[in-house]
Amino acid sequence: MGNGVQEQRASLTQGEVLPLASSTQSEGLKHTRSVLNSLFSGALAGAVAKTAVAPLDRTKIIFQVSSARFSAKEAYRLIYRTYLKDGFFSLWRGNSATMVRVIPYAAIQFCAHEQYKRLLGGYYGFQGKALPPFPRLLAGSMAGTTAAMLTYPLDMVRARMAVTPKEMYSNILHVFVRISREEGLKTLYRGFTPTMLGVIPYAGLSFFTYETLKKLHAERSGRPQPYSYERLAFGACAGLIGQSASYPLDVVRRRMQTAGVTGHTYGTILGTMKEIMSEEGVIRGLYKGSCIRWAIQLDSREWKTQVG
Repeated sequence: MGNGVQEQRASLTQGEVLPLASSTQSEGLKHTRSVLNSLFSGALAGAVAKTAVAPLDRTKIIFQVSSARFSAKEAYRLIYRTYLKDGFFSLWRGNSATMVRVIPYAAIQFCAHEQYKRLLGGYYGFQGKALPPFPRLLAGSMAGTTAAMLTYPLDMVRARMAVTPKEMYSNILHVFVRISREEGLKTLYRGFTPTMLGVIPYAGLSFFTYETLKKLHAERSGRPQPYSYERLAFGACAGLIGQSASYPLDVVRRRMQTAGVTGHTYGTILGTMKEIMSEEGVIRGLYKGSCIRWAIQLDSREWKTQVG
């Protein structure tokens, strides 16, 4: 009889322990799947979005780094001349570097954002719920900063390839080798500071706006998740606001990144801004090409809603 009681207790003990272990393992697998899904969805979203707008994005960069006056007519002429001179696929010059950068950038950014939201939610006591405004802004800024820090040299390469003829740089590796030999390894991080200063408001405000619109939508509609077309609209608004806040710093970083091939010497952020404003004005200089960016504001977040 004593043996029977002991066996029953052992059975009860096993019955209590095994579900707990199974539950822990299940949560771990669920979290791993969530991380992998964020990485994959972010990477695919970034690749699709950037490839779709690559010709216009290249045109925007060319105007950003030159003193030529921007207009929609001039942008069209530049695209047409490039097509006639170098062929249709030349409009995507530098897109390979964009893909090498944007796939890990978007993957890291979206995945990091989910993890920062989870960590900040636990810290502020909002685990599993919508974060309050400041943690929401902080999570977006931290995600953008993390991704930019890890992929910055590839952004430099993309800018160089966009504004130079194919005879100068034949491929991505050639850009790295030539910059390292002729200008030094430090050049690969030229423009890093304005990038960091720009990505904080851009990523912070874009993620903040997107999450806020989703939260307001859920409260008004009673649906926990918006439809795809609603998320597309939320992503467009978020990207537009984030881009508007950080665009002047985007112009500054492009000028600093391409200084080695344009004949200019831009040393500091303030110095670059002053030179641009004195030569071209505030709106025509610091916001040059912004209407292209606003017109093609296919934020990667919008594509992520379709693939994630």
